[in-house]
Amino acid sequence: MATIEITKDTLQDTIANNDIVIIDFWAPWCGPCKSFSPIYEAVSEKHDDIVFAKVNTEDEQELAASFQIRSIPTLMIFRSQIAIFSQAGMLPESGLEDVIAKTRELDMDQVRKEVAEQQAKAQSS
Repeated sequence: MATIEITKDTLQDTIANNDIVIIDFWAPWCGPCKSFSPIYEAVSEKHDDIVFAKVNTEDEQELAASFQIRSIPTLMIFRSQIAIFSQAGMLPESGLEDVIAKTRELDMDQVRKEVAEQQAKAQSS
């Protein structure tokens, strides 16, 4: 699957309507972003069931700010509408494949339970 561009207008629908969404926050002037792009594209071709998206932080400054993106490239992964991974810096292909494998292995019922517990603690404080 080819990568898609995400904007603040398409973000919520993309995350809501897909089990796994991987987002690459990048900018046209960023050297490491340019180096990571072919890796990201190549891996996207191997996983038809995952949405690989890109956010141009120059065009979508509000969206980047909402995710507190401070350096690029930054990779974020959503599974079942929950942000489960965020890491700045370029990954080699094998590293990206490892992260995808771990994402698939997650017990999302356990993740949802942990999120609910954290939210309950935050509300009681």
